[in-house]
Amino acid sequence: MQKALPLLNDDSSIILTGSVAGVKGTPAFGVYGASKAAIRNCVRGWTMELKDRRIRSNVISPGPIDTPITNGQPADIIARIAATIPIGRVGRPEEVARAALFLASDDSSFITGIELFVDGGRAQI
Repeated sequence: MQKALPLLNDDSSIILTGSVAGVKGTPAFGVYGASKAAIRNCVRGWTMELKDRRIRSNVISPGPIDTPITNGQPADIIARIAATIPIGRVGRPEEVARAALFLASDDSSFITGIELFVDGGRAQI
């Protein structure tokens, strides 16, 4: 049997991008949400498949983030989205980047198989 991910060094870290849509039902986003849930399932499998190589795999799942896509939305739409987030605002790209850096670093050396939500609490309510 061929070794899974043979080009990846032992002791590496895999970080896939999910979304709160993978756990929250959103009208008109069913296929998107299903694809993000599939990413989570891949990480679960890889966590077990790659454990002997000490390769950690995790998912980072952002909520609504202030990006060029959201910049084009009317202010009332952004306000409605922000109202669904316990922190009361959309996230910033650097907040997602810091979470990814943490998962890539040795600071998370005992973390594998998780889905880290960077969403202001949206997926938790």
